Amino acid sequence: MRFPGRRKHKHYFPVHARDPLLAHAGVEGPAARTHVVGIDQTLVDIDARVPDELLARYQLPRGASTVIASDRALALYDELLASHLISYEFAGGTVGNTLHNYSLLADDASILLGVMSETIRVGTSGYRYLSNTSSQVNLDHLQPVDGPIGRCFALVTPDGERTFAISEGKMNALAPASIPEAVFDDASALVISAYLMRCQPDDPMPAATLRAVGLARARGVPVVLTLGTRFVIAERPEFWRAFIRDHVDVVAMNEEEAEALTGVADPLLACERALDLTELVLCTAGPTGLYLAGHTDDEVKRETRYPLLPGAIPEFNRYEFSRPMRRAACATPIKVFAHIAPYHGGPARITSTNGAGDAALAALLHDMAANRYHHARVPGSSKHVRPFLTYSSMSQVCRYANRVSYEVLAQAAPRLTRGLPEREEGKDDEAYWAR
Repeated sequence: MRFPGRRKHKHYFPVHARDPLLAHAGVEGPAARTHVVGIDQTLVDIDARVPDELLARYQLPRGASTVIASDRALALYDELLASHLISYEFAGGTVGNTLHNYSLLADDASILLGVMSETIRVGTSGYRYLSNTSSQVNLDHLQPVDGPIGRCFALVTPDGERTFAISEGKMNALAPASIPEAVFDDASALVISAYLMRCQPDDPMPAATLRAVGLARARGVPVVLTLGTRFVIAERPEFWRAFIRDHVDVVAMNEEEAEALTGVADPLLACERALDLTELVLCTAGPTGLYLAGHTDDEVKRETRYPLLPGAIPEFNRYEFSRPMRRAACATPIKVFAHIAPYHGGPARITSTNGAGDAALAALLHDMAANRYHHARVPGSSKHVRPFLTYSSMSQVCRYANRVSYEVLAQAAPRLTRGLPEREEGKDDEAYWAR
């Protein structure tokens, strides 16, 4: 496993080299295995530039999101393909994006649970999904279904307006029986999204998700929830507050979803409010940057060396060099916050913001997995004097998440197409991660 952030070599744990003292004594170091598990609605994102009259013919309200039947989706796709209107097709799904990015960053395995078309032909949605997913994402546990996976059409008219047409296909057909217990035994996290609990009454996906959450929590595996979109949260805010309080350890959201969940518009205050429900919060806030909020024990808090920042909570980043813990593991829990502005001010030109939040979450998952891996390899290390949730400080996690998010913003695809670029020769660590 790579350790987070492509730091200087001195910051890497030597995962490929045996301990020289153990080697001299003829003793092998302890084995360590870890991976991240995720459940997702398997779908493909299709971006197309279309004339206005196409929306009228397919009865798609301009600027809205409309669920369409599979036969209409097939006719729409065939027309877009024949008319060469498609700009790109990529595997989508917020959890699928996150696992792909995690495996690319960590050079480590992840396991995706969901459905896949039993019959796959070249050029179909299933084919696109498989071909755009990292080979280190284990797809062996996908449940075969007789029919297509989901498709999300983003139709851009000449005025720049984006209209969405969504064909669910069989993406919500994952059954509880298709959730294997064994995949949680060595897991570092279970990643789910709010979309999984918003299905038709006869869809088995919510029951499958709750089974996975139960299996993870029984083994002490952190449950990570990404909120998906503010509309889903705004429909049932009380349900989601109770769901997070009962089942979730880490929440990932943007500022709009944060407001829908907490009723607070300021992202920093929304993070503070969300900490009453869960252990760790990642909030992306567009041009403002991103926030990380968590708990740590007052005895092990670490003060920042960076300037103290103003905000709704004065000097809120004072202890951003701390590492987060579960509240129950703290003798005297305190809330700690970190923030970072967009890397290099953000890309000069942003093609799409789709996937940027998933990239930031992948970086956080990488750091959490590295913590579990290092603990298994070197349990007596000073890094593990307390049961911390991450390997790095909250400040460092922010910097890493920010850098990975930048890579997605600077490209057209919602998933990373490569790992982080190497630093230029002569550039030090501080310059590479510069705020």
